[in-house]
Amino acid sequence: MSTHKLYLEALSALSGCNVEATTGPSQLTSQDFVNIVALREYYKQRGLKELPYESLGSLSLENVEDQDMYSAQLALTGEGPASSLKPTARINVQDFFHPEFNYDFTNIKDGDKTFLRGNEKYTRPCGWRRIALRVLEKYDNNHWLGTGTDAWPVSYHGHNMDGSLGIILTHKGSPDDNPSFLDASAASLRSPDTRGKGVYSTPDIKLAEKYCKTFKSSVDGKTYKVALQNRINPQKRKNCQREDIWVVYIPEDYTDPQRKAIVEEALRPYGLLLKQV
Repeated sequence: MSTHKLYLEALSALSGCNVEATTGPSQLTSQDFVNIVALREYYKQRGLKELPYESLGSLSLENVEDQDMYSAQLALTGEGPASSLKPTARINVQDFFHPEFNYDFTNIKDGDKTFLRGNEKYTRPCGWRRIALRVLEKYDNNHWLGTGTDAWPVSYHGHNMDGSLGIILTHKGSPDDNPSFLDASAASLRSPDTRGKGVYSTPDIKLAEKYCKTFKSSVDGKTYKVALQNRINPQKRKNCQREDIWVVYIPEDYTDPQRKAIVEEALRPYGLLLKQV
């Protein structure tokens, strides 16, 4: 059970919700978590303070989740001011996780080995532990999750992969460069199908790590980084100037349900990644 508590803390850190265990039906699916993580950053790009999400009401986009909480001790017990600003989401850990497909990459180094998913290079998350999510038979088929040519490529999503990555549309500088002067340049590169802000992810786990969430666990007192391992629909993404960033654009005039639908068409999570700091 303590292991499950650690996983719940990781989900809490990623989503900004208080994630608790339940023996009943899960309130959120694994797809909901990638929706929330991606749309949180999208709504921040738009300067909004809340993310409306069915079954949760409104999710605050303030930086409460970035406080050093002794992370989910507050979140899971409901104590303290941080948790009071967060909605609670309950999941059934037996239905949510798929331990048969867990994989520990902590001490693995791939070197020059090449792996493919969807006929594209797959950089495995070496140095991380992958906690598998139960996604088999959850979609119209399982081909997207395979290793063949019709599989979707792998992408990683860090908690803070937001609009600051607009820098990728203009030059190949460091992802830590100040993007404040680049907005006009980025806008000038838009075409009709890229008009609007979007959701970013990367095939490079090392880049995702720069933007991922860090939390201190109440289970073992250790500090962890957390990220999502996804598959991305190759027909829905756009290549940016930097080869290690993909963006899924969301048209400016779309409604909240349409924005959620775009994310669901483009990104499917299958692994929760943890790395001890």
